[in-house]
Amino acid sequence: MAWLLAGLAMFGPFSIDTIFPAFAQIGGDFGADKLAMQQTISVYLVAYALMSIVHGPLSDAIGRRSVILGGLVVFAGASVGCALAPDLGTLLAFRALQGLSAGVGLIVGRAVIRDVYQGDDAQRLMSQVMMIFSIAPAIAPVIGGWILGWERWPAIFWFLVLFSLALLVATWTWLPETHPREARGSLVPGRLLRDYVAIFTNPRFQRLAAAGAFNFSALFLFIASAPAFVMDLLGLREDQFGWFFIPMISGMLVGSWVAGRAAGRISGTRLANIGFACSGVAIAGNIGYYLLVDAPTVPWAVLPMVLNSFGIALVFPIVTLAILDMYPRQRGSASSLQAFTGLVLNAIVAGVLSPLVSGSGMSLALTAALFLAVGWLFWRWEVRRDRTRPACAKSPAGLEPTDHM
Repeated sequence: MAWLLAGLAMFGPFSIDTIFPAFAQIGGDFGADKLAMQQTISVYLVAYALMSIVHGPLSDAIGRRSVILGGLVVFAGASVGCALAPDLGTLLAFRALQGLSAGVGLIVGRAVIRDVYQGDDAQRLMSQVMMIFSIAPAIAPVIGGWILGWERWPAIFWFLVLFSLALLVATWTWLPETHPREARGSLVPGRLLRDYVAIFTNPRFQRLAAAGAFNFSALFLFIASAPAFVMDLLGLREDQFGWFFIPMISGMLVGSWVAGRAAGRISGTRLANIGFACSGVAIAGNIGYYLLVDAPTVPWAVLPMVLNSFGIALVFPIVTLAILDMYPRQRGSASSLQAFTGLVLNAIVAGVLSPLVSGSGMSLALTAALFLAVGWLFWRWEVRRDRTRPACAKSPAGLEPTDHM
């Protein structure tokens, strides 16, 4: 289950990160500058965010398995369109179609985990999935660079076609339906809208979703800026993205392993506090590094990201499970809205902020520090409110009062 759900979550990041090394080549073929090429990421994320509010309730109404299978079919077709695109406009259109379908694996997969497991077991599986899934951003640009070594950029999208078809076969063969018919909801638009409004206007949902979204954006800013950061600031080649992604994902792998091992041993609140503290130390070290040097170099410019991604991996399963536990009969909808919150912020980061700040390592570090601070403030707000919440209302994810806040 962990390997399959992680694979389903991976095809989203793969469709973002594998094309990073090809930016220069695609831009040359289509006469597009760096800002125009950045839109291949932002249009994907906008479409992903818009459709993310549909995947969850759709899986609540018709089942998890059929939604995932349908999304994989659409993604494979969209990847074919990207590979055959004759101009930038066509490429952007099919990138949007990729984004509309790519969220099924991650969003519906979270609901599958909570359908099958409870409490500490859910935290362990969520951490295992994240640990395997986190490999994707590390190996995707490396794979993209290797493909460019023997073929031109359309081959990257043909690789995505093969990857999605392999997942389609694996899902058809091994993924059971985890949401029984008697537990399914309705697709009546009015009811769905009321459910969404009720979830989205819940102050606790807002605090938890914002804490997770801003915390991750401190790292996603560097991911979205990877082409400029790796090739312009660090002076590396298109086949050397591993210098950036491998250390970052190594931290996430270790953090996910620690989060899984800590389930049932360390409270969710304390584990998330440790995660925020690790990210804070990492970003402070990153700012300090840019104060000391004029030209960043590897490995020093990327080492702080190891600790930052480690901290994010500790926070993510706690926040996500707390949100899913709030709505046991609407887990798909809750997962969709959490994803939507993060994706809208990621789209702004990729399409607006990244082009503005990616020309300087210090600008990137300071913007990341701002994101982390906002995320931590929302988390602190939630923990303080949780201290006053009756014991019967506390989340099974482990958000209980702590004296170490």
